[in-house]
Amino acid sequence: MLGTRGVRRGLEWLLGLFFLFHIPITLLLDMQVMLPHELYPLELRNVLKWYAKEFKDPLLQDPPTWFKSFLYCELVFQLPFFPVATYAFFKGGCKWIRTPAIIYSVHVMSLLIPILSTFLFEDFSEANGFKGQGPKTFHERLTLVSIYAPYFLIPLMLFFFMLRSPYYKYEEKRKKK
Repeated sequence: MLGTRGVRRGLEWLLGLFFLFHIPITLLLDMQVMLPHELYPLELRNVLKWYAKEFKDPLLQDPPTWFKSFLYCELVFQLPFFPVATYAFFKGGCKWIRTPAIIYSVHVMSLLIPILSTFLFEDFSEANGFKGQGPKTFHERLTLVSIYAPYFLIPLMLFFFMLRSPYYKYEEKRKKK
């Protein structure tokens, strides 16, 4: 029994760290696409430019409207959830996090499917809407997929953890007549 509890607490700590680290990533990097540039120091803007150029990330070099809509969802729906999830998973045993965590995980996985598909299958030639910006080789495509993949895989793990963990399953209590 202690082993099961230890695994559960380990997963909760991993998830707590994921959500904790996601707060500065969202605020300092992702939101640069959405918020006025003046809010960010030049050094931080340069980090994003370096990343986008170095890894040939077309979504951050010249973000299409559909990607900006995903970032808007991240700002409005996900960002407020991050501190709540951080608290719940570090504290442990917060059964009330189950439904919000399932909603979050399905939402994020749904957003990542078109992003990962774009990296794998999009034509990034000059003639296309990406103006030649983007990965040219299969290796560059896989590099981008590997950068974004944890944002799919961790929510997938969270989804199954919330669904399958006996600890997080609610048992309906029926009133005796």
